Amino acid sequence: MEADERQTMSERIPVQIVETFEPSRPRTKTRSTDQLIHTRSFTGLFRNLRLGGAGFLFLLFFGTVWLNWGGRQAVLWDLAESRFHIFGATFWPQDFILLSALLIICAFGLFAITVFAGRVWCGYTCPQSSWTWLFMWCEKVTEGERNQRIKLQAAPWGPNKLARRAAKHTLWLGISLLTGLTFVGYFTPIRPLAQELMTLQLGGVSLFWILFFTAATYINAGWLREAVCMHMCPYARFQSVMFDKDTLTISYDAARGENRGPRKRDVAPASVGLGDCIDCQMCVQVCPTGIDIRDGLQMECIGCAACIDACDSIMDKMGYARGLVSYTSEHQLQGGKTHLLRPRLIGYSAVLLIMIGALAVTLAERPMVSLDVSKDRGLFRENSLGQIENIYSLKIINKTQQRQRYRLELVDSDGFQLQGKTELSLAAGEIVDLPVSVALVTDKPKSSSQAVSFKVVDSDEPGIYSVAKSRFVAPLNR
Repeated sequence: MEADERQTMSERIPVQIVETFEPSRPRTKTRSTDQLIHTRSFTGLFRNLRLGGAGFLFLLFFGTVWLNWGGRQAVLWDLAESRFHIFGATFWPQDFILLSALLIICAFGLFAITVFAGRVWCGYTCPQSSWTWLFMWCEKVTEGERNQRIKLQAAPWGPNKLARRAAKHTLWLGISLLTGLTFVGYFTPIRPLAQELMTLQLGGVSLFWILFFTAATYINAGWLREAVCMHMCPYARFQSVMFDKDTLTISYDAARGENRGPRKRDVAPASVGLGDCIDCQMCVQVCPTGIDIRDGLQMECIGCAACIDACDSIMDKMGYARGLVSYTSEHQLQGGKTHLLRPRLIGYSAVLLIMIGALAVTLAERPMVSLDVSKDRGLFRENSLGQIENIYSLKIINKTQQRQRYRLELVDSDGFQLQGKTELSLAAGEIVDLPVSVALVTDKPKSSSQAVSFKVVDSDEPGIYSVAKSRFVAPLNR
């Protein structure tokens, strides 16, 4: 009975096999027999843009750490002192909410750019991609062009192969060591750190982290390469939910390119029943992840536009129009028009602008003095005048870059009197723990626990102040 029902269901619901690309044209990888991707050298507009952008980012990363500002390192996350210096501003643990806001802004910025132009972050500014391109350049310098590298890979070990491989790995390790030193230099002053490293006197935690980031850079950019983008990075997995039919992605114009096939330059494609694609494999050979863009949009595509530059160069040589592979949208490929302004992109952009504005206002109004209050564990005591006292510890931080004079006072605390030191002077960035007491000057408290507010105010600039609240405990019956 059940077998008959299953047979009936299989007859009613036919199974259809769907191919995502032509079976006669399997996906092509630029891998040699040992599964390594050997990319080909190329030139073009997008390559120049990527080199310019990566060069600027390298200059920022490797150069900023050596700048000085006011007698100290300009950008330094001082873990020992729990403060973050960025040029003229100093941030404290109390300001870390600003870091969270900055990370959220970066996330929304990534969402907005992904909706607009796909994975351009991966192709142009991602550290993994930038360092991988740099390591591939080292490989080209030491081992030659693509065909030479493939032959070298297949050749038996000998003096030539050993020398070239040693030169390549020496460059890789040198760049990796410089990267590790620079990264740690943002957390430990770079100048003494570099001096200790050069004199082999570096030890402890700093040495561990330099070696750790050296190894991470060497392995990720030198050995893993595209595997990080294809298998380890989560961005490739969730980017598809942000794409729509107007997102600009790198695409192959199949209507114009098919049928593919070689031909002489002076032969019109239509006369031999071919499209503009001459099936030269250049777009495949320059791809850092080894995909064939002609198979359609794929998760492995990082949006680097190397295939666009390669294809445009071939179109120029053949005398055809550029754009067989280009940044385009699904709507445009279907003969429609790309809509740049659309609800999702407008929404992300609006939220991004609002958050940037809110962060700017918060930074501008950030109090340059910090006040934290902690009450003594004891409930209360009676002083020599018969008044009830509570003891507090005030932690005051001067967040400015100059010495400041401050005044302590109670606000909105009728019936209480601040006792102890009320005037103090703090150097730039100084932290002081100040014990004070508050006395109840009325005959009877309103309740057993009342709110008291402490205020520290700049004596020269009253607009700079900070307020913190605590509780005052007193017995109702004396």
